[in-house]
Formats: sequence, C-alpha cells, structure tokens
Amino acid sequence: MSDPQTAIDAATAAERDPRIHERTAGERQEGIPFVGAGPGDPGLLTVTGKELVEAADLVVHAGSLVNSELLATYCADAEQVSSIGKDLEELVPLMAGAYEAGRSVVRLHSGDPAVYGAALEQMDALEHDGVPTYLVPGVTAAFAASASLRTQLTLNGVANHVAFTRPQGTTLDPSDDHIDEFVGMGDVTTCIYLGTHAIAETMDRLLAGGHDPETPVTVVYHASWPDEDIIEGTIATIGNRIEAAGYRASALVIIGDAARKAGYERSYLYGEWANRTAADGESND
Repeated sequence: MSDPQTAIDAATAAERDPRIHERTAGERQEGIPFVGAGPGDPGLLTVTGKELVEAADLVVHAGSLVNSELLATYCADAEQVSSIGKDLEELVPLMAGAYEAGRSVVRLHSGDPAVYGAALEQMDALEHDGVPTYLVPGVTAAFAASASLRTQLTLNGVANHVAFTRPQGTTLDPSDDHIDEFVGMGDVTTCIYLGTHAIAETMDRLLAGGHDPETPVTVVYHASWPDEDIIEGTIATIGNRIEAAGYRASALVIIGDAARKAGYERSYLYGEWANRTAADGESND
C-alpha cells in the first residue's frame, strides 16, 4: 500500500478525473462504491445502495453509526467489518485486497459520504493503488431531521440559506468555527452536526457572542432511529434540557425559525408566478 498522504497529495495535484464526464450519480460503476447508508432508518437507504450491499461479499461499515437492522436485513450474506478504530493504513489494504481477490466490496458510510464522511481520503488512497472507486449518495441527518419536524430548512420569508457545520473541537480549530457568523446572518438555518455532550458549550459561546438568548433551537436526537427524540428550546435553555435528558450520542442541532415553521410566507412558485407561467404557456401553444 502507498502512503495515504502521498495518495492525497497526488490526487490534489491531478487533473480533473475524466470519469466525471462519463458517469452520473446512481450509475453502477467499476470499483468499490462508497455508499451513504442514510441517517438510521433502513428505509432511507437508496435503491441503488440497497442493491449494492445486497450483492456484496464484503461490507466495511461505520460501526454503530449504521443501524444494525440495516446490516441484518440487507447485508446478511456479506462479511461485515466495522471501520471503527481502524486507520487508513488498515482500511485501505483490507478493501483493496478483497477487491483484487475478485470479491464485491462496499464501503458503507453513515448519512451521506459527502457531508463529514472522510470518504475522499480513502477513495484517493485506493485509486492511487489502482482500485477504482465511486460515490453513491445517501440521506444526510439534516434532511431526516427536517422530515421528522415536518418542515423545510429553507422557508420563504424566514430562511434563504442553510449551513451545515460543526463546532470547534477535535476535528475543527476554533478559528474555523463559523457558527457564530451563520447564526448572526439571521436568514440562515444553521444545522450543526455534533455529539450531545458539546451542545451546552456551543450555546454558551453563542451567548458570549451576544446572540439573542431567545433564538429558537431544536435538537433532533438520533434522527430517524427508533429512539429518536425531539427537544426544543432556545440558545439559553437547550443545553440544560439536553443535559436533563441524559443523552450522550450524536444529534442534529437546528438553530433558527425554520425548524418551527414560524412566520413563513407563501412562495411565488404556486402563486402569481405559476399563474403567469401557465398563461405564457397557453399563449405560446
């Protein structure tokens, strides 16, 4: 196996991959697919993802972040290996060796690999060693949380933008934590991917930054899992409410009015704009 950093550096310096002009998302391709398992509920695995894991000989998955029911239902005939506790130097030879031995290999990530998945470094290391790879999208936790809350992340007159972010910590330097800025913009639905243990500290930083303590915050714990829970509060209160609930696993934190469907306006899509478009169409017939 090549040094992973060498592979990453080579991929960064390379020209655009010609396969982007030849293949589209959802197409079955040659190589190891990196599949988004979705946020938890097995039903939120895509059709393509389901077909790939059902046909796999080896499924390397994200441990407890992937629902065991999904693994039992769709991957029962495959060898299953958790990636938890394994670094690139162990994961890449494991997948490459199986693929080169003629086995069908699937790398199963939680949510969508494109959002905090750390998939690309694995893919580039495999590609550098001659093993082709490709991505199969999944449902990210923010979309599952939005569905559970029966709302949209963007709402006319409330939120024109969505930010997917993380707070400072092990994977993010304080200087790269922009939650304060996103919340300060006002018309942004800020979706924070983090463990419940970090919620109170994150809210304390927002309070110290001068944000309105009454700004609504909704926490969707284990979005789409059987033990999903929704806890509502404000920047000032949500930390204590999560602490009282006793949760210690991952959650999706949504800051802003969109999570509560508060004060949105009728869109143009099914109003005057739609009528005008229909009239234009009739006049052009």
